[in-house]
Amino acid sequence: MAKDINPPRGMRDFLPAEKAKREGVLGVIKGVYSSFGFQEVETPSLENLDRLTSGQGGDNEKLAYRVMKRGAELDSALTDVSNVDGLADLGLRFDLTVPLTRFYATNRASLPTVFKAIQIGPVWRAERPQKGRYRQFVQCDIDIIGDDSILAEIELLNASLAALDALGLTGAVIRVNHRALLMSLLDSFGVKEADRSSALITLDKLDKIEISGVVTELSERLGEAVAAKAKTWLEAADVSVPSVLAPLFSAVDATRLRFDPTLVRGMGYYTGTIFEIEMPGTGSAIGGGGRYDGMVGKWLGSDVPAVGISIGFERVVELVSAPASSNGVLLVLEDSSLESITTAVRFQKELIATGKSVRLELKPKKLNILLDSMLEAGFTEFALVSGGTSELSFKALGN
Repeated sequence: MAKDINPPRGMRDFLPAEKAKREGVLGVIKGVYSSFGFQEVETPSLENLDRLTSGQGGDNEKLAYRVMKRGAELDSALTDVSNVDGLADLGLRFDLTVPLTRFYATNRASLPTVFKAIQIGPVWRAERPQKGRYRQFVQCDIDIIGDDSILAEIELLNASLAALDALGLTGAVIRVNHRALLMSLLDSFGVKEADRSSALITLDKLDKIEISGVVTELSERLGEAVAAKAKTWLEAADVSVPSVLAPLFSAVDATRLRFDPTLVRGMGYYTGTIFEIEMPGTGSAIGGGGRYDGMVGKWLGSDVPAVGISIGFERVVELVSAPASSNGVLLVLEDSSLESITTAVRFQKELIATGKSVRLELKPKKLNILLDSMLEAGFTEFALVSGGTSELSFKALGN
């Protein structure tokens, strides 16, 4: 029986064309974010487990991959078989927000008063793989730390829309809400402070279980009185823009924003404005974020305002076309003689100096198979080279 040689479940290999597309999309996103004055940083894939499970990451903390202690520390931990949690001291990051808040606390003295960060990289979550949901995936985040004004939200939304537009996703719309409005709403329902989290979890399911499902679940969890008030509100929710969010609709293209009073965002650390990016016709969000003013303070001992947004890279990359390649050149050697190789290498160096990507290949028996594979790999032109070639004659691949 053949061995299973696939990557681990929920993780993927990427062929050259796929990898090139992903890097092209990332390049566009980074370029737009940089043009808005954001600066890229990098944090380790691993963080101390006590930081990853400190309550900063909400339910995602349960999905953290744990890394066992090493050497003598592991041997010591193994002597206490009752303390399973004591076997691990590190974990793979499950998002980029928790590492960024730790990064800021570590490096605050070397950073601007208002820090505008780009952070892009893989994250890992130990959840059940399914279509569109992976155990390893890339996140694209921008965050502003140190600015408690609405300007920070405005910059994040404008930069995100500009990045999506640059990728051709001009139909993207951002739904916005505010946690203060949600808390006031729960108060009007008669929800006790201790039950707020439970109520929000239920409201967050509205797009999946609809009003009837939300009302039923609220009744089971919090009683019929709360459920009845929620039903009345859900059936006649006011979607006029509240004053706390009005500046967003003035400084960001209002046709690209939509106030959604039912938007919750699942993470409990949000403290103010929250947003979710949707692309009509896709059936799922392609990004989101919000203000999380209390997170950095857990490391520093004093609160620092912070707000961020993440583009769902894995979903976005499936929606955009592969960027057209125009500088890939294939030089096909007629034979393997030293004279032909020397000539081909000389042409390769000259073309690379002009900005071309140049691949050398010996001419196979079936040239068309090679040309077809190189066209799929992004090469657009080819030329035959021999020892006596003095000038290249290019032909377009695919013609």
